[in-house]
Amino acid sequence: MNASALTACIALLHLLGLFAAMHAVMHTRTPQGAIGWTLGLLLLPYVTLLPYLYLGSSRFLGYRAGRHAPLARALPATVDAVPPVDPGCARYAAICALQGRPFRGGHRLRLLIDGEAAFDAMLAAMAAAEHCLLVQFFIIHDDALGRRLQQVLLQRAAAGVQVCVLFDGIGSHALPRRYVETLRAGGVAIHRFATHRWRNRFQLNFRNHRKIVVVDGARAFVGGLNVGDEYLGLKPPLAPWRDTQLELRGPAVADLQQLFAEDWQWITGAPPPLLPTPPGDGDASALVVASGPADPQETGSLFFAAAINAARDRVWLSTPYFVPDHAVRAALQLAVLRGVDVRVLIPSRPDHRTVFLASTLHAYHAVRTGIRVFRYQPGFLHQKALLIDRDTAAIGSLNLDSRSFRLNFEVAAMAVDPAFAANVAAMLTEDFGRARAIDEREYREAPYLRRVAMHVARLFDPLL
Repeated sequence: MNASALTACIALLHLLGLFAAMHAVMHTRTPQGAIGWTLGLLLLPYVTLLPYLYLGSSRFLGYRAGRHAPLARALPATVDAVPPVDPGCARYAAICALQGRPFRGGHRLRLLIDGEAAFDAMLAAMAAAEHCLLVQFFIIHDDALGRRLQQVLLQRAAAGVQVCVLFDGIGSHALPRRYVETLRAGGVAIHRFATHRWRNRFQLNFRNHRKIVVVDGARAFVGGLNVGDEYLGLKPPLAPWRDTQLELRGPAVADLQQLFAEDWQWITGAPPPLLPTPPGDGDASALVVASGPADPQETGSLFFAAAINAARDRVWLSTPYFVPDHAVRAALQLAVLRGVDVRVLIPSRPDHRTVFLASTLHAYHAVRTGIRVFRYQPGFLHQKALLIDRDTAAIGSLNLDSRSFRLNFEVAAMAVDPAFAANVAAMLTEDFGRARAIDEREYREAPYLRRVAMHVARLFDPLL
């Protein structure tokens, strides 16, 4: 390439960088992100243009625009019986308004601790499906557990059950084509969740991190577990794997069915089979909390902030990634000032080095404000649990980081029920008993270069 052609290419790249920088200024969600992208695109466009193409968008376009009308016609009618709602739900009115749905009463809940118990329950429920089975995971591996799931799905499809499966295209990037083709050949409708429309096509950020199983419209599962042997604690060095899943029976199952249907329709253009949810006969009140990059607001962050601000007695959090934004960090600090018992449980082993370094710095700042932070010792902690006071608990897929707050499609079930909250409290008490309290020395006594690495990692908070 001669000098004039090279000069023209450089000029073109800088021109494209200028236009991309203008886009970043207009559309990046945070000032810090806008500054970072703009400087990079203006000064080093030949380095930053390609990453911006894949990582720069802050909205998942088109998802909300066309999803409701066809589904409204396809959804089954709701049941007439309306079980009473716990009076304690009233303090979460902001979360209900955020979700556009109320708490509903009449739920039966079962806490499933760790992978073996959770998958035994989920696979048994799937194997008992008679009419319709909806399955969604962020990650599905073609390993021993993945093949167990495959066999159950094939058996149900062979029995005439309508089986619909969604998996994330990036999360399940290692899933072989033959795994998917085997399921399709056996009558299973299976699709990868992908951006796939031209305005989103190059984006890697917008992942569907939800884990949902709905059986015959009557029972559902949500939580943190994906399908892979590591989630059973079978893959060192992260073993044993600590995680939690929740089984629900009651009206909220219809909301989880709807949520799956919206994702399914985005991919396929048609709704999945949907069944009426039977009337609830339990004591718990529950609300399905859904969030994603197609929302007009940062739903995940607002959910955590609202729940924490409602606390008067305790806030116990379990999360694999502790990278809170300003709103959640402020809510936790204000809770401490109100005299609330605020505890955060995080891993002692990293699965992603950059996030672990950023989490360590955030933990240091949290401890300095009176938040008690603990590192779970036996193995990797992947559990996403929130306990508020003596009556409220939430289990789902949301991590405490910007990716769950803003970039991923997520789901959790929030329950107001003293008995269920007591079960979650007992579970977390045992977890904290296996954890080590963090103090300021963890950061201060770390080697200087490691502390520098923590601060560098924190610069990437918007992407973590």
